[in-house]
Amino acid sequence: MQVVILCGGYGTRLRQETEFRPKPMIEIGNKPIIWHIMKLFAHYGMKNFILCLGYKGFLIKEYFLNYEAMNRDFTITLGDQHHISFHRSHTEDDYQVTLADTGLETMTGGRIKAIEGYLRGDTFMVTYGDGLSDVNLDHLLAFHHGHGRLATVTAVHPLSRFGVLNIEKNGAVTSFREKPRVDGLVSTGYFVFNRAVLAYLDKGPATILEEAPLARLAEEGELMAYKHDGFFFAMDTYREYQQLQNMWDSGSPPWKIW
Repeated sequence: MQVVILCGGYGTRLRQETEFRPKPMIEIGNKPIIWHIMKLFAHYGMKNFILCLGYKGFLIKEYFLNYEAMNRDFTITLGDQHHISFHRSHTEDDYQVTLADTGLETMTGGRIKAIEGYLRGDTFMVTYGDGLSDVNLDHLLAFHHGHGRLATVTAVHPLSRFGVLNIEKNGAVTSFREKPRVDGLVSTGYFVFNRAVLAYLDKGPATILEEAPLARLAEEGELMAYKHDGFFFAMDTYREYQQLQNMWDSGSPPWKIW
C-alpha cells in the first residue's frame, strides 16, 4: 500500500516557523512532524511513501538524503578511497520514500495527479503533512474495501475553538464547557482512494482535491466517511504547534501508538 503525503503548501498561518522550513519539517520532540505521520503508517506495515513537494521542498530532500548519517553512527574513510560504513540501525530501516517536486503553486489535487506515474496497484492512501492521529488504519482499510466505493475520507468531530455557555433568559450561566467537541464531522485527510479517483483530477496545478473532485465523488455516491472517535490534531498555527509540543513533552502523546 502506497501512502501519498501532501507536503507542498506555504503554511502561511505558521509563518514564525515556515519562513525558514516547510511545515512538514517543523519538529515535535526533535523529529519533523512528517516523521511522526510516517511512523503511524509504518506501524500498520505501510512503508512505501510518496511525498508531494512544493514550498522549500529541497529541505525535505536534504533531510532524507542525510537520514542515515544523521541517525546512525558511521566510520568514514577520506581521500581517494572514500567510503562510509554505517553502524547500528534505526526503526526506519525499510522505508521507501519517493520525493517528487509537484510545483510551488500547485493545489492538492494537482499534486496527486502529478505523481500518478509513481503509483502502483489499485488502492493508495493520501494525507496531509501536518495532521497527527491515532486512527486505526487496518479498520479504515477494511471499511474502504467493504463498501466498494471509490473513495473514503476519515472524519472526526472537531473541538470548538471557544468555550460554550448555556445561558438562561435572565443572563445566568447554567453551564460552561471549555472547547467541547461539536456535532458536525470534518475531514482529517487520511483518505483511501481507488486508482479510478485519478480520473476525477484534472491535469495542471489548479485542481483542488477538496473542491470539485470530492464534490463530484460525493454527488455520484462514490465517497464514504470513516468515523474516527479517537485523536486527531492539525497543526495550522503556532499555538497548535506549541500544543503538540506540550503533548509530546508530557511523555504520552496520544498519536504515538508505535
